[in-house]
Amino acid sequence: METNSPPKSGTSFLKTCFNGVNALSGVGILSIPYALSQGGWLSLIIFITIAVICFYTGILLQRCIDSSSLVKTYPDIGELAFGRKGKIIVAMFMYLELYLVAIDFLILEGDNLEKLFPNVNFHVAGLRIGGKQGFVLIFSLLVLPTTWFRSLNLLAYVSLGGVLASVILIASVLWVGAVDSVGFHEKGALVNWAGIPTAMSLYAFCFSGHAVFPMIYTGMRDRRMFPTVLLLCFIICTLGYALMGVIGYLMYGGSLRSQVTLNLPARSLSSSVAIYTTLINPFTKFALLVTPIAEAIEGVLGAGVGVGVGKPAHYRSTAVSVSVRTALVVSTTVVALAVPFFAYVVALTGSFLSATATMLLPCACYLRISSRVSRKLGMLEMVACVGIIVLGLGVIVVGTYSSLKQIVQSF
Repeated sequence: METNSPPKSGTSFLKTCFNGVNALSGVGILSIPYALSQGGWLSLIIFITIAVICFYTGILLQRCIDSSSLVKTYPDIGELAFGRKGKIIVAMFMYLELYLVAIDFLILEGDNLEKLFPNVNFHVAGLRIGGKQGFVLIFSLLVLPTTWFRSLNLLAYVSLGGVLASVILIASVLWVGAVDSVGFHEKGALVNWAGIPTAMSLYAFCFSGHAVFPMIYTGMRDRRMFPTVLLLCFIICTLGYALMGVIGYLMYGGSLRSQVTLNLPARSLSSSVAIYTTLINPFTKFALLVTPIAEAIEGVLGAGVGVGVGKPAHYRSTAVSVSVRTALVVSTTVVALAVPFFAYVVALTGSFLSATATMLLPCACYLRISSRVSRKLGMLEMVACVGIIVLGLGVIVVGTYSSLKQIVQSF
């Protein structure tokens, strides 16, 4: 096996952990109580299973990258495994997933700001804009400058804010249940078979950081530490998700809404802290999501990082980069305003795109690359990969049908 030598410069262990946790602990932390209410207590077994699978497939991506010094990104893995068609398929799923998650963030901002300020309307140049739509537009303008960063070292500081925001969010919801008047009195259902597809899709969405993993891995100062970083990130995020899911379900049971913050009592200090923290979270994650998409477009346009010699070329490269990232923010905003159903968009992303990027493609690429470089796989490894592919196909088919049906019924 040919191993990429660790770069002398790059992100430290701690900064990589911040980027990794931030990539994993996204909007899923808000929808996990709803997912648990859809599937029932026994669906936590599915949740843990998906967490273990996604950790394993993250390691498989690392092994694929180490197979060739030419491999730097997820689409590169697809190309090494299946040629040009493989690169196109992987790129399509990966970038579409990141794009939809970015849209989810915008919908999330609109929903929660509307809860904080329910009767607000905006008037711009004689046009009346509804509160939710106005808040989405304001968030887009505020988050735009963070997307212009081109360094993972800089993004690590933004990611630290995201990690802290997730901790504060869980603590605020716990406070509402323990100290405010809500309590933990709901028993919930043991299992709800009708809601299992939605729960499964949302769980898959929670661990969908694979599109960003190659970028984080190749940007590390010491790549040998990646398995440790990944394990640490998955343990932290799995515990955080599970805690939020359990306390949310005990607080509100079957009446949970798509985002637990929408259930919290109005005019409560801890509720306000939770909602404001929710509003901060997308600020810290949006740039991390659009960066791989932006870098791919910049590469096609010849304006990638390090491209060009001399100041004029550098300025031209920077101008193209800013333009590309601005266009991405504008387009996600337009889609977010057109499709405002948070839970169903998240479930669709989780079932169709996240399950493909986190379960199906890593295993398929790993098996193919292993056969190409004559790496002998053990029987257990072979069975695990094939089993994950079969499970992934099940999540994709059942979950996609379920979430598309819900979106159609909502119009």
